[in-house]
Amino acid sequence: MRKGRLLRGTNKKMFLLRLFFLISVLSCTTNQARLTVSPSSSQLYKGDSVSLSCEEDDSSAGWTLRRNTSKKQRTQCGVDWGKKHSSSCKITDLFTWDSGVYWCESREGPISNMVNLTVTGGSVILQSPVLPVMEGDDVTLLCKTKTTPSNLPAAFYKDGSLIRKQPTGHMTIQHVSRSDEGLYKCDISGHGESPSSWITVTDKHTTTPPPTSTPPPTSASITTSTPAYSSFLLCVLFPVGAVCVLVLLVLLVLRQHFQRKLEGCDPATVYLSVREDNINCRPTDIRPNRRREFPSDQNGIYP
Repeated sequence: MRKGRLLRGTNKKMFLLRLFFLISVLSCTTNQARLTVSPSSSQLYKGDSVSLSCEEDDSSAGWTLRRNTSKKQRTQCGVDWGKKHSSSCKITDLFTWDSGVYWCESREGPISNMVNLTVTGGSVILQSPVLPVMEGDDVTLLCKTKTTPSNLPAAFYKDGSLIRKQPTGHMTIQHVSRSDEGLYKCDISGHGESPSSWITVTDKHTTTPPPTSTPPPTSASITTSTPAYSSFLLCVLFPVGAVCVLVLLVLLVLRQHFQRKLEGCDPATVYLSVREDNINCRPTDIRPNRRREFPSDQNGIYP
């Protein structure tokens, strides 16, 4: 009877343990937000304005917009920069030091896609997709100046090599593939060269896989691993640590349970109980040792 109760208690503890682990894992796989940028361009002029929004299927509540720049790391919108409105953040009068990596982050740890924005004080920018491009889609790149019309002839480069020269200042890459992934820039004769922007191509069956190549190390791209690493710590190490603590508590409870049952037991009885898989014994009636008395013979002669 006692053995059955013990087994049922152990099964309940293991069920609660597994349930807690499942809840911890599910808490780290909640819907992630998407970071959108308006205007949708990875390059902006100094003095321009930009709006960034955290969008989620269910709700946008609980998401914080952060960024890494060459000056500060993990700064928050509305506190250190920009003006926060609900799940959006607007930056007016951009400066070159606003260049960096932007992302949405929740209190529980998950983060959104990351967007790399470049603010230039030059006269030429390359308008390219901010978000990763899906494989098979068409991508249009626009090389433009700040003051003159945007249909000037321009040369387009990928990874430092000339792709082609376009008379109207824009170039379309049809049916992009992973081989089109890389670092792009443009040049307008007499006006200058744009900064470089990385274009990521994703597979149709995935949303945000890691790029097959690595962009050149910059002050912004070097720091992109900080939020991802903190998310890994919260989503993986925290549940594992919690499970280890619960296992330790269960073992301590079982140890105390058996110790109480074995207190005052005769060693021989404990040994037999363990062999019979029935740890149940009664404290032995330990009587004080009595000295044996022999009847004395007056003559001192034993029969």
